[in-house]
Parts: sequence; C-alpha cells; structure tokens
Amino acid sequence: MWRDAGLVAGKDLRIELRSRVATNQVAPFAVLVLILFAFALDPDRGVLARAAAGLFWLAVLFSALLAIQRAFAIEAADGGRDGLRLSGLDPAGIFLGKAGAVAAELAVLEALLAVGIVVLYDVSLHGAVLLVATCLAATVGLAAAGTVYGMLAAGLRVRETLLPLLLLPVVAPVLLGATRASEAALGLGTDSGWPWVQLLAVFAVVYVGFGVVAFGPLLEES
Repeated sequence: MWRDAGLVAGKDLRIELRSRVATNQVAPFAVLVLILFAFALDPDRGVLARAAAGLFWLAVLFSALLAIQRAFAIEAADGGRDGLRLSGLDPAGIFLGKAGAVAAELAVLEALLAVGIVVLYDVSLHGAVLLVATCLAATVGLAAAGTVYGMLAAGLRVRETLLPLLLLPVVAPVLLGATRASEAALGLGTDSGWPWVQLLAVFAVVYVGFGVVAFGPLLEES
C-alpha cells in the first residue's frame, strides 16, 4: 500500500511540476484572495489583523478546491481513470498517494500565504508549535476529505460545481477549528488552541480511515 501511495503521489507531483498549474494558477489565485480581502476590509481599524486567521484559512480552502479538482482532472483525460482501475495498484495506496500529493501542494501554498498574511495584515507569531500542528492536522484533513469527495464527483459531468457543494459543508469543522487554533497561535484569541487541534486531528483520522476503506468502491463506480 505504501509503495503504491508513493508511486501515485510521485506521479501527481511530477505532473504538477511540469505543468506548473499550481504555480501559475492556484498560488496567484490564493494571493489574490488575500489582497481582495485587504481591499474589502478596513485596515485602519485593525479589522484585518483580527480576521487574519479566518481569512488565511478561507484562502486555503478555496485554493484546495482548485487543487483537488486538478488532481482528478489529470485522470479524466485519455482514460486515465480506467488505467488506475486496471493498474493493479492498491486502492488504499491510490487514495493515500493522491491525498498526499494534494497535502504537499497545500503545505507549500500555506507557507506562501503565511508570508502574505504577515506582509499584508501586519500580524505576529506567538505560538510556532501550535501553528505548525494546526496546519499539519488541517492540511491532512482537507486533503483526505477532498480526495474522497473528489473521487465521488469525478465521474459526473457537473463535477466542477458539485465538488464545492459536497465538500464545503463537510470541511466546516476544519475551517472553524483551524481558525480558532490559528488565532491562539497569533495571539488574537484568549482560549487555548490545543483543543481545536485535537478536533482537527480527529477529523483527519476519520477521513483518512474512511478513504482507505471506501476509495476502492468509489473508484469502481466513478
């Protein structure tokens, strides 16, 4: 399973490196979202600083939708999905590989957006360990849930519009938990962020486990 996961993740990441879709489209989109938020809110009243954590994770979530759609668009052309079914690869390995590739892309994107948050919103870091743990748990949860629902919508003609409708309500706990934990890490909240990290970890474990079990039937039905 782990060998197959490495093969699939390596394939997806090599395709992205060669096509540069993430570099030329997803990353500029995420930065543009942060800039538009800066225009929409009044920076003189400290609104941006107080809302920085939530805006950061909204940008990550919107960009994750693009990354997930791209991950399954790769398999849509030239019978790629049929090739996966006939490849003999472990479906659990395929799931872990595709989710791992999406998570790696999101991690790079989050690092870029963190720089943008510091530059545009004038915030400072107070809890580095908490922020890293938050990003790790939230990224794994988003990637796992996105891969499950991306596969569910992949075989449908309306997958571009159906995926957001399926995924956004499901990842609402991730958005809430990651925002609250990040607020604590940035010194913007009074509560401890670690209970929210635990919620994110539970979400990630549930969807990773569900994806490992259910991805095979979803792949056959897509």
